[in-house]
Amino acid sequence: MSIRFAVPPPTQGDVDDHSTSSGSDSEYYTEEDNNFEDWVSDQAQIQPCRSLFEDKSFPTSADALEFDKSTHAFDLEATRKILRLDLHRRIRLINFIRKHNPTPTDVGNLTGAESFFSSDEYLIPVIEDDPLLQLDFDDEWSDDEDSRSTGLPPSPPSDLSSALRRIQVLEEKLSQAQKDMTDYRNLVTKKLDISSITEIINEPAPSTSKALQDDDTHYFQSYGYNDIHAVMIQDKVRTSTYASFILTNPILFRDAVVLDVGCGTGILSLFAAKSGAKHVYAIEASDIAEKAEKIVRANGLEDIITVIRGKVEEIELPDDVSHVDVIISEWMGYALLYESMLDSVLYARDKFLRPDGGVMAPSQCRIMLALCEGSEITKDRVDFWGDVYGFDLSEMAHKVTDEAIVDVVGPDSVVSEPYLLKDLHLKTITPRQLDFTSTFTLTSTSSMRTKIHAFVLYFDTFFTTTCEPLPPDVPVRLIKDGDVTLAEVWPVGGKPAPHRRASIGPGLKQREQKKVISFTTGPTSQATHWKQTLFLLKDPILAEEGTVVSGTFYCKKSKRNSRELDVEIHYSVRKGEEGPAGDVVVQMYKVR
Repeated sequence: MSIRFAVPPPTQGDVDDHSTSSGSDSEYYTEEDNNFEDWVSDQAQIQPCRSLFEDKSFPTSADALEFDKSTHAFDLEATRKILRLDLHRRIRLINFIRKHNPTPTDVGNLTGAESFFSSDEYLIPVIEDDPLLQLDFDDEWSDDEDSRSTGLPPSPPSDLSSALRRIQVLEEKLSQAQKDMTDYRNLVTKKLDISSITEIINEPAPSTSKALQDDDTHYFQSYGYNDIHAVMIQDKVRTSTYASFILTNPILFRDAVVLDVGCGTGILSLFAAKSGAKHVYAIEASDIAEKAEKIVRANGLEDIITVIRGKVEEIELPDDVSHVDVIISEWMGYALLYESMLDSVLYARDKFLRPDGGVMAPSQCRIMLALCEGSEITKDRVDFWGDVYGFDLSEMAHKVTDEAIVDVVGPDSVVSEPYLLKDLHLKTITPRQLDFTSTFTLTSTSSMRTKIHAFVLYFDTFFTTTCEPLPPDVPVRLIKDGDVTLAEVWPVGGKPAPHRRASIGPGLKQREQKKVISFTTGPTSQATHWKQTLFLLKDPILAEEGTVVSGTFYCKKSKRNSRELDVEIHYSVRKGEEGPAGDVVVQMYKVR
């Protein structure tokens, strides 16, 4: 879904310079302008407006209403009065007509008791910036119950007391009408945060027999099959980096009690045992746990590794073990946070990790955003459908831009320096902070005019033995095929991996503490099974060197499935740092 607003982007005063975490949706604009209703009404009067019953556009809303009145014998104002429609019910009526195209006769037969008059679905504009939704009708409020029932105008006040009472009632009605308009504006805009409205529409109807939401069953079943584990283990960047950290830090792992959250086949537990761990508790909720147990026995490590079947939130460690020294886990999903496994890892941290010096591996992750030329992805995912063996299948591409795309893009397709959206320190971050908002500024580095078809998102992952936060200027390692990191822990060409004798000589601990091991899922490094996450733009950005794209990035768990993500990107474009900002464009995506 894409929306364009002819308003300036948020200023630095609206959102912090960097990411802010929140358990709520986007904040609203404050009510600082007392003349907003006048501004809306003026804008509505001068905007082109489409007829309610024909696909004809008129210079103003008044012209459109007059056409409907003279041609179709439909008077919106008269209908509003006859059905006694307040602001919200009037808006629902307009959107109902726009969406379902009833005849004027059908509309004339409405009684006001129809279900759509109370449905939030019809608060959503069918036509963006519909002038008819913004008109300020001169509502004739009355405190006279008889006049309401008869439709006759109220009699004039007979004395000062009744006149004052009438004024008071009218002021209250006016105040309520203004509040209704404010509430509606907040509902539709929510500081351009439309995703929550979509969630209202998609909410299932109330049911007395509604079952509890189950986001876990399918998730854990998917990890019960071999293929997904083969893909992960064969990801050399992923597996070799974990192996390198575990096997080259003997002081950290020797005689340590280790917890492996989501152990899968148990590969990380095997590394930890090989590095000298005293005991490893491998937690796994999927059916692969049965094979993990057999793998442990096949490698003669059943005295060191204990596989525990279940969710980490529901298990207790055996042998009266209350705390562990190290937690290892490969919890990262697409766009880092997809699958929401990090919530379980943080639960394990808070319950089981030794508070004085316990280590999280990995210890830190960064979410990065950049501009992407992305023409090849667009050709494959969108343009392809326009001509399939001579047939127009473009309907298949209709909502492609509503879904994030997981794919690999080449380093040459990235046309800006990356921007750090979110820095996650695993020792201290809380689950509530995983829903976040971040401003961003991206400057095109393309030496020629180009079309930017997407934002590209990826993440960097860091391992340290101290879990101390690394500053943003610490670079991530770029891994290429054949790099030493791969060769050290992955047999190449049938040759065994080189064996290093463990050393505990002077200075080893200090060297381990300073060591930083990392990998990136970005386009400039060897591709991983996480690939990159692409947010295709409905309208490409025409950019040249120095073009600035700035805005706000919103990310939160989906209410319909907590393992999926809802992403909303608000952005505007300007030519150079000092150029005026263009329209604010809003696009919403599902990561699933």
